[in-house]
Amino acid sequence: MAHLALEQALPASWIDEVFQAHRQRQYPRELLFSSVVELMLLVTLGLRPSLHAAARKMARQLPVSLAALYAEVQRTEPAVLRALVQGSARRLAPLVSGMPERQSLPGWQLRVFDGNHLPASEKRLGPLRGLRGAALPGHTLVVYDPDSALVCDIVACEDAHESERTGAAALIEQAQAQQVWIGDRHFCTRAIVQGLAERGAGCIVREHARHPRLRGCGPWSEATAIETGGVREQAIELAEPHEGALRQWRRIELTLHTPTESGDQALVLWSNLPPEVDAATIAQLYRKRWRIEGLFGRLESVLNSEIKTLGHPRAALLGFAVAVLAYNVLAVLKQLIEHAHRQSHPELDVSTYHLAVDIAADYGTMLRMLPPEQLPRPGGDVGRLLERLLRLASLMSPKQLATSKRKPKVAQAKGYVGGAIARAHFSTARLLKKAAGKRP
Repeated sequence: MAHLALEQALPASWIDEVFQAHRQRQYPRELLFSSVVELMLLVTLGLRPSLHAAARKMARQLPVSLAALYAEVQRTEPAVLRALVQGSARRLAPLVSGMPERQSLPGWQLRVFDGNHLPASEKRLGPLRGLRGAALPGHTLVVYDPDSALVCDIVACEDAHESERTGAAALIEQAQAQQVWIGDRHFCTRAIVQGLAERGAGCIVREHARHPRLRGCGPWSEATAIETGGVREQAIELAEPHEGALRQWRRIELTLHTPTESGDQALVLWSNLPPEVDAATIAQLYRKRWRIEGLFGRLESVLNSEIKTLGHPRAALLGFAVAVLAYNVLAVLKQLIEHAHRQSHPELDVSTYHLAVDIAADYGTMLRMLPPEQLPRPGGDVGRLLERLLRLASLMSPKQLATSKRKPKVAQAKGYVGGAIARAHFSTARLLKKAAGKRP
């Protein structure tokens, strides 16, 4: 299943075509860009611990030296990464559309966008040695479709100190009519919200403390009770409206029963959706913004998206982009397995982590045991490929792949302790032996 989905999403010939179409200064010689992506994919899936280990394992197939491989990785252009993510999502979309459609807002497509900063890397590069501070390799702006569970677009930023709003300007150029873009308060700027309105797209953003200036505000409506609190709305008018922005803006205030982790008792949202979409629906749609935070967490825990040995910004961003490509494949496999077992297990929720562990355990063995000509190929008919994948999915054990539900963790304040206490150490074996001798 994994090999068929990977071949559908990331065939080697297609990767090389995307590279040729979107490269600017980078060019291939003996080493094809599809080989670079294949090596990085082995690392993100956990089949190899590092890019160096993956290259040494495939030394006979690699036509260049390790130094040339790293030079190629460090020259990967952000435009190529963006084209790969966009294209792979389009290639996987027919498989998702072949299953029962899930629409949070009928007639509209949801797009959740947010930034993700890569953590500090190891200081292996010459200019980084001797620095005491953290070396940040960059960040990305990610667009996520919560209905299809696919990452649709990314913008890679090499400068870790560059504002996320700069990358958001490139993202909204792809906005289309009948799309709803959902973002945090950091993206509540006049340029972003009016840029979405110019392209006919809907918008739901959280109000910023220094939000764009308003010319006027209408009266508040009566509060409506929903599951998480009470909702009311008012009409607002921007101080500098754009001529093409025909839709009226609304401010929605959600008073929460339970405060957020930061202590906020109320959330204030801006939206330009038509009046047919009421305030309660807008508040429920904004809750889906948190799914992108779960996406970032799964990229870190399930896939090796943060390769700290890659200190060069373009190399680190390549690792993150390839992890996003692998995540899209896992997201499709997860939906296929759930759909194949829907009748016998209607509440099945497949764990992305256990699915990735299952693939990592057997995928490398399959590649070693089977010659390349015996590996399965998806073919050209998407309908037949979907039937084949569902048939394979029906053979899998739902119990082995289901998520493990647990109660939420109880927050415990650590408080301040002295340095001597913080640096103290104990023998776990002695503590367990001591605890076993005590009665409850």
